[in-house]
Amino acid sequence: MSQAPDPRELYDRVGGHETFVALVRGFYEGVATDEPLRALYPEEDLAPAQERLLLFLEQYFGGPRTYSERRGHPRLRLRHMPFAVSPDMRRRWMAHMLASLDRLDIGAEDKALMAEYFDRAATMLVNTTDDGPAPGLPEGVQL
Repeated sequence: MSQAPDPRELYDRVGGHETFVALVRGFYEGVATDEPLRALYPEEDLAPAQERLLLFLEQYFGGPRTYSERRGHPRLRLRHMPFAVSPDMRRRWMAHMLASLDRLDIGAEDKALMAEYFDRAATMLVNTTDDGPAPGLPEGVQL
């Protein structure tokens, strides 16, 4: 009986750094043209956000641990708390991520593993309704 592949061992199997660069680049090309989603990114230049996502995804999927070395524990919910991540923003984020994922030349099983993670993570980060305010960070917490 074979065991399902661990998504945290996917990095090398799908092509390593270059594959993740392509994934993140394609995703942010979509974000840049999606005005409501783009508004969630406070930096004028998306390059820093792109770098953070690249490092995070590489680490999550079994690559270098550079994200944690530079930024500490990912704390995804805490880091996203200041932003209004509504169900609509989640849908937009997923649409751009899945479109970028579909453009990668990797196996269907690996794409499914990645898409499953993105779905779970994006759902976990929803912190408001489509017309509600985003909660602020607890006092003293910095990103």
